Amino acid sequence: MESAAARPHPVLTAGSVLPQDADRAALVARVHNPQCDGPCVAAVRGEQVVDLTAVVPTVSDLMERDDAAAVVREAEGGQVWRLDQLLAAPTGRRDVPHLLAPIDLQVIKAAGVTFARSLLERVIEERTGGDPAQAAQVRARIGQVVGGTLAGIRPGSPEADKAKELLVSEGLWSQYLEVGIGPDPEVFTKAPVLSAVGTGADVGVLGASVWNNPEPEVVLVVDSRGRVRGATLGNDVNLRDIEGRSALLLARAKDNNASCAIGPFLRLLDEDFDLDTVRGLDIDLRIDGTDGYVLHGSSSMREISRDVLDLVAATHGPHHQYPDGFVLFTGTLFAPTEDRQAPGAGFTHEYGDIVRISSPRLGALLNTVVPSEQAAPWTSGVGALMRNLARRGVL
Repeated sequence: MESAAARPHPVLTAGSVLPQDADRAALVARVHNPQCDGPCVAAVRGEQVVDLTAVVPTVSDLMERDDAAAVVREAEGGQVWRLDQLLAAPTGRRDVPHLLAPIDLQVIKAAGVTFARSLLERVIEERTGGDPAQAAQVRARIGQVVGGTLAGIRPGSPEADKAKELLVSEGLWSQYLEVGIGPDPEVFTKAPVLSAVGTGADVGVLGASVWNNPEPEVVLVVDSRGRVRGATLGNDVNLRDIEGRSALLLARAKDNNASCAIGPFLRLLDEDFDLDTVRGLDIDLRIDGTDGYVLHGSSSMREISRDVLDLVAATHGPHHQYPDGFVLFTGTLFAPTEDRQAPGAGFTHEYGDIVRISSPRLGALLNTVVPSEQAAPWTSGVGALMRNLARRGVL
């Protein structure tokens, strides 16, 4: 990767980050407010952002309310900011108001290998031991054997069992195929509570990684009762070389400073945006490098192999509860394979890449890639949040 000395940042405006139908959407934001040196729960109303912390001290509390959408649309608020002002502010400073990730006390979970195309790329990572130089050869070999075998297969079905038999006979069975088409999905903890970064912030890639990519995903927001209350966008940064060496390195590959981006806003489910809408969302990816490199990609939630409610049920239920709710990355179709640095090596990030993940109904999440070691340190955890809210008298 190139040096991180010069870090370009995306120019953000209300028009560039809001959903296309923002006038009909119940949108939740979080704002760092220097006046109280802490976060505020806020509603996005047009191009204004209204502080609702006196009504609901945390986003987690808001998600527990049956009238959450009405609160966001109608509750009398406190301080008001201009959205363009918040978007233009540097995110690493405490002396200016700026947007944060739109979640707080929710546990950050993620489902893996939920799309057939990216599933095969996970198998390639495993087969190459995380070596990008071998990727093209292994990809061709797997393509010859598998072809369209996995397309449209329902995980855990008799058809999935037959596909497993074929792959085993060819010596190509993998732990990733097990969770991709087997009865149980992969669900893991992506990042600690309160560690996610929001739109406009730097997103971190571990300095030791030489083969990595963004993972643009729809993120479900779920309350303590297991009800999906809304959705947003996320970047579940993927270090292909590290996880490819061993799946037991998943935590090192996934959980690093600034390696989880969520935003720009949380959109609540309502009469105009329901679960069927989420099931049909289209997601676009654009990467702009400092050298003029541009990568485009697009995908659809319609291609996911497991229904979103099945993923929620695998996360929450009699086997596991989340008193403050959770958010769930639903997996990605993206695994960029076009060469960037060397023939056959496929895609990997360069420092300074601007990553734009967008969907017409959810808006746009934009971040700049930096080494995790040089991203703004994570310093405000649960204890700091509780002390801050107590000082403000809103608990």
